[in-house]
Amino acid sequence: MFTGIIAAIGTVSRLQENGGDARISINTGTLDLSDTVLGDSIAVNGVCLTAVSLDKQNFEADISAESLSRTSLGQLSAGSQVNLELAMRADSRFGGHIVSGHVDGLGKITNISSAGESILLRVQLADDLACYVAEKGSVTIDGVSLTVNAVQLNDFEVNIVPHTQQETIIKQYKQGSHVNVEVDIIARYLERMLQCRKFGAGPSNNDESLLEKIHDMYEGE
Repeated sequence: MFTGIIAAIGTVSRLQENGGDARISINTGTLDLSDTVLGDSIAVNGVCLTAVSLDKQNFEADISAESLSRTSLGQLSAGSQVNLELAMRADSRFGGHIVSGHVDGLGKITNISSAGESILLRVQLADDLACYVAEKGSVTIDGVSLTVNAVQLNDFEVNIVPHTQQETIIKQYKQGSHVNVEVDIIARYLERMLQCRKFGAGPSNNDESLLEKIHDMYEGE
């Protein structure tokens, strides 16, 4: 589990294909790996990867064919910079929102504009993802926890403050760039529970639950 607060920018040393999968090697820069061990999770541009080899400033991880198909990791090459975050500790401060590191799909940067010292990004999503993004809700872009400013059809807009620009790879984005998007996990589970209720699955009782009320509300639209 992660929070979407980027700890460091790393640099890809190598990306090697391996029978449909791939292995990535990353120099972690200023990221402290002193308490990281083999098998620990590290988010790379928002994708949860497992460290299979590491030293004080480098680690390697395998990327499955599924992750390659859903994310932008396969587009990386030696020299590419990436956002890095170690898995959250139970006793650490929760600064962003609940991020699983399981990317839902790719978004496309369709517009970049200035707003004072900040920049505004407009991101386009596929139909099957756009419905999970809500105004003033949370969304993760390349591992960065962000608040949605506005939503229109398949597009949403986020504001990037100067600190986030400085500490992440967002400053490198251009119009047309593809980014990893993870929607709010609560939206995913809510949809699944509604599906279960609709088809009669799951626990039942004599009292109408909040979930059933929500379901009835949607059925009435």
